[in-house]
Amino acid sequence: MPRPTSDVQACEAHVPDADLDELRARLAAVRLPEAETVHRAGPDPRRWEQGVPLADLVDVVNYWRTGYDWRAFEARLNRIGQFRTTIDDLGIHFLHRRSARADATPVILTHGWPGSIAEFVDVVDELADPKDADAPAFHVVVPSLPGFGFSDKPATTGWGTEKIAAAWVELMERLGYRRFAAHGGDWGGVITTVLGGRFASHVLGIHTTLAQAPPGLTTDGLTAAERKWTEETRDFWHHHAAYAKQQATRPQTIGYSLVDSPVGLLAWILDKFAEWTDTEDSPFETVSRDRVLDDVTLYWLTRTGASAARIYYESHDSLDPELRVDVPSAITVYPRDIEKCPRPWAQQRYRQIVRWRSPDTGGHFPSLEVPEYFVKDLQEGLAAVLAASG
Repeated sequence: MPRPTSDVQACEAHVPDADLDELRARLAAVRLPEAETVHRAGPDPRRWEQGVPLADLVDVVNYWRTGYDWRAFEARLNRIGQFRTTIDDLGIHFLHRRSARADATPVILTHGWPGSIAEFVDVVDELADPKDADAPAFHVVVPSLPGFGFSDKPATTGWGTEKIAAAWVELMERLGYRRFAAHGGDWGGVITTVLGGRFASHVLGIHTTLAQAPPGLTTDGLTAAERKWTEETRDFWHHHAAYAKQQATRPQTIGYSLVDSPVGLLAWILDKFAEWTDTEDSPFETVSRDRVLDDVTLYWLTRTGASAARIYYESHDSLDPELRVDVPSAITVYPRDIEKCPRPWAQQRYRQIVRWRSPDTGGHFPSLEVPEYFVKDLQEGLAAVLAASG
């Protein structure tokens, strides 16, 4: 396999102690509003009707200030292996874990918002060197989206999903991976769809948890369960997507709060972990406080609240309605995800679906909520994709 080019440089994360001290000082000096007027004793999902309940936020803020260990997360990133390269004048940060297996296949995993590379830290090792010798192995690449984490912040418009997908092809080629598989959810799912549709000569196949149907399809012929999926997705966009409209139209305005207030950032992101996970009362039923705070703290320390929000400005509703994906595709639809695409609709865009799964549990962050299932599903889905690609 070709060696990485000199355009790729190894790096390590180590934020200054002063930045962590400042974070703790800001948390200690927080100004909080009064409690929500729908206050109820838990467990009760209605506690979140007005957003993050005050008592829950106070609990997480106190733990963030006195118990959370950022250095442990840094160490995990450094153990995996961190790198940077510059593509189209923008510095791109990524994790890269090569497998010890000679038969390993390159795969790129792409996160979304309000996620980050933190979503995949716990699954990289098992994907690269699985305990089951019969499971497929992968050379795993996990980039930080432009404007996210340790990647640079674009200074001009244009870094939408199409340009990001092209950058990922360039990134993989620099690592010696001319052909590779791809996985993504949320914005990463859109980028993965673009990779499969635009770059079939490079992409062996895709696995996604966010199938994107072409617009204008009817519910005629759908099962009752599939129609329910479409109703739930429509309800989400009509009644629960104010965050997306804000970030698509005024990312700079909300960005001041997200970069200046750690508690404001925490509440903005925690609200999504609560609403989008397969839980009854709190996101911490399935995702630990440490994992959520790994993600939030990464946004805070890199000051990327505004720059990450701009992906909505660049790409909201921008997926080409005529784009078709002819490479083999594996699709998994989790029951509590925010968008659920029926298979008959998905087949209008993804022309070679080789594996379809709709598990009983899991939400928008499956690698954090159901990590063991997520890894097995990804392994089996990509195995089906690779078998179909020859």
